[in-house]
Amino acid sequence: MATRNFWGWGNTEGAFNEAQKTNLKALMQMQLGATPTPVATPELADLDMPAAAFQAPKSLSSCMTDDPFERANHTYGKAFRDIVRGLAGDYRAAPDQVAFPRNEQDLSDIMSWAADNRAAVIPYGGGSSVTGGVEARLDSNYQGAISVDMRHFDQLLNVDKTSRTAEFQGGIYGPALEQALKPHGYSLRHYPQSFEFSTLGGWIATRSGGHYATLHTHIEDFVQSVRMLTPQGIMESRRLPGSGAGPSTDRLIAGSEGIFGFITSAWMRVQERPRFRAKMSVQFTDFYQGAEAARLLSQSGLYPSNCRLIDAQEAMNNGIGNGKKHLLLVGFESADHALAPWLERAAEICRDCGGEVRFDERKPKQGAGASDDWRNQFIQAPYMRDALVTLGMVAETFETAITWDRFPEFHQGIMAAVKNAAKEVCGQCMVTCRFTHVYPDGPAPYYTVIAPGKAGSQLQQWDEIKQAASDAIIRLGGTITHHHSVGRDHQPWYEQQRADLFGASLAAVKQRLDPEHILNPGVLLR
Repeated sequence: MATRNFWGWGNTEGAFNEAQKTNLKALMQMQLGATPTPVATPELADLDMPAAAFQAPKSLSSCMTDDPFERANHTYGKAFRDIVRGLAGDYRAAPDQVAFPRNEQDLSDIMSWAADNRAAVIPYGGGSSVTGGVEARLDSNYQGAISVDMRHFDQLLNVDKTSRTAEFQGGIYGPALEQALKPHGYSLRHYPQSFEFSTLGGWIATRSGGHYATLHTHIEDFVQSVRMLTPQGIMESRRLPGSGAGPSTDRLIAGSEGIFGFITSAWMRVQERPRFRAKMSVQFTDFYQGAEAARLLSQSGLYPSNCRLIDAQEAMNNGIGNGKKHLLLVGFESADHALAPWLERAAEICRDCGGEVRFDERKPKQGAGASDDWRNQFIQAPYMRDALVTLGMVAETFETAITWDRFPEFHQGIMAAVKNAAKEVCGQCMVTCRFTHVYPDGPAPYYTVIAPGKAGSQLQQWDEIKQAASDAIIRLGGTITHHHSVGRDHQPWYEQQRADLFGASLAAVKQRLDPEHILNPGVLLR
């Protein structure tokens, strides 16, 4: 049975081995002239973790624990800052108790006790937040925190084959959700990078971005109705294919990041499992030619499931390029029809933009081509990030979105701001870009920063780089996050992006649903 890594991404069995770390170290020396200094991984017994500030009441003792491993495992998400602090054994922010409710009554009892005893309640799905979304950063108004793990809310409840929808509990993890749908011939087809270690409720609460690069890009595109348990009771939307009856309850819950309540179940629009697939890779000598091809594809009505532009440096870092050509990966899938005409039209668009098209075909010795190679590296990327951090590097990502007309200036501004900041605090750096999603009106660029770290200063180095990147995003008109959520880390820039009157309205809803302000304090609202 796999063991969750309490300080890093995923399972301990998936972490980079010594041979992989050696290769990574050599790559860093070649690319950056860095001499990485390995950092030892922590032991549970050596963590700086204070004793629990309070004990579980007898009424909740059957579903609550202060076990050190569970407290450590629920302290942080999986951002660079979390990994660095975890490696250093800094668990001063550990929740005092971890709860594992089995039903809505348990949840209601937990919230009632917390309100009476001034304890913060932090919803926890898979813990894969990269924005400080599950961390107990509390002030003196709270005597401590309870991390509420939704893992027991893990069932497929209903399947409506006529309407092609299915009802799930909110704590079901991605692989379990897909496994439950498989006998029915269905799939949700929502695959964020955190798929293996995240839950449906977490996807909805953070407006997760998933598998589809066009059309069905965010989880709310699949939501038919949601049931949320708040401190004031149940808030549930009606199952309907669409409605114009006032503001959408579902859209209010989507992106609420645990400040209103717990998503206990949801009806989701599911898909028939795809039987037809077609894909190609396209090389460009100019990144903006690739961006133009992505724009035209997004506006063509072809709706490719995959349309990811990867710059030359990132392609090389992931073993699918030589560092000279930018790569556009294009794919289609369908449960209904063959896709050759769609692929050929997409190839024609790419050729018109100066691209060199290569249709992916299965090669016995080389796998299935660049698309599958990229997918494998994509899944492994968080483990590689952790390995880089254990080598003393600064390594993290940030993502945004911008309209097509502003993209060239925006991209140049972001790259310049980040490179200047990273070079100033780290000496050398690599900054790469890829598109995760594309829309008819703009792309969602995703940037990766890798730079040499200084022992004891990695957090400060990243904070300066993050500040420069986030300031540039807001100054140049982008969004502070396209699919990583706001959490606590993006809060200052979210407030600049958000209209003041909307912020006040959000606070009023929070006051009505959570009058004691116990739920995820510091997220979305100060």
